[in-house]
Amino acid sequence: MFDILKNLCNLDAASGDETAVREFIINEIKDFCEFKVDNLGNIIAFKKGKSRSSKKLMLDAHMDEVGLIITSITSDGFLKFKTVGGIDVSALMFRSVKINGTINGVICGKPIHLTEGEERKKLPKSDSLYIDIGATSKEDALKHISLGDRAVLCGDFEENDNNVISKALDDRVGCAVLIKLIKEFDEYDFYASFSVQEEVGLRGAKVSAYAINPDSAIVLESTTASDIAGVADADKVCKLGEGVAVSFMDGATVYDRDYYNFALNSGLTCQPKTAVAGGNNSGAIHLSREGVRTIALSLPCRYIHSSSSVANKEDIESMYNLAEYMILSICGGEV
Repeated sequence: MFDILKNLCNLDAASGDETAVREFIINEIKDFCEFKVDNLGNIIAFKKGKSRSSKKLMLDAHMDEVGLIITSITSDGFLKFKTVGGIDVSALMFRSVKINGTINGVICGKPIHLTEGEERKKLPKSDSLYIDIGATSKEDALKHISLGDRAVLCGDFEENDNNVISKALDDRVGCAVLIKLIKEFDEYDFYASFSVQEEVGLRGAKVSAYAINPDSAIVLESTTASDIAGVADADKVCKLGEGVAVSFMDGATVYDRDYYNFALNSGLTCQPKTAVAGGNNSGAIHLSREGVRTIALSLPCRYIHSSSSVANKEDIESMYNLAEYMILSICGGEV
């Protein structure tokens, strides 16, 4: 699974431009399930199991990552951009970026030695930043890029005995786990959605949930882990090394209470996500059609939406194990 995760993280797929990840996933799952690509770009798959499920179950992981979109070019060849999804300015300053998977650049701003007074104490606003690709003029820049092109933050995939470090762990981890489930789990039928455009408003999952029309859903995600120096215990949300996080509520969803309690009492390694904030594709899925019973299993991830997110390898295994347990329990009618 970690080889697949590395390959997924090394691909670029800002929201609305998920082609590279979609093609990789299709190549991985094509011999293990039926699938189609819908008009928005979601992969909707059906995995035939040994037994028919008591409920129509949908699993979801999103393919897109946060990034940038080029909006204009200055006369001297610098690129203006808007963020695609939520990226803090502190994660942008002087970072390397790649445009269209081929063009390298760096996000530039005013160097600190040229600032003074109150300006020196504050982060700049994102609309004051530019991307420098080494172009000498607008005409030169247009030889290489077009308005509307996407860029992503560069970050090498690294791993040690305990952790992985990479861009786009949100949500390539969910994609890797879902690929493994399609390849290896065959006890019950289930549907899988590899969805687009989660980072810009849960758009792909809204479409795929409508098409699948499930009774129940398991959303595989990543979430903020703030177990770092200087953060009070009450504000740490979830912690690396304590298993996949199970949500009871966030800014988009009040989760199915029975599924939540069943997961936490499974005897498998997991932890509650304590913050009632943010959101994920559950927000679109659980409101689809007549309503969908939904649980979110989220990987604790430090420095999320940056070029160097950090996650624990045992937590990733925990996500797979709890997802498999919940499939068995939901499809078998135990919960």
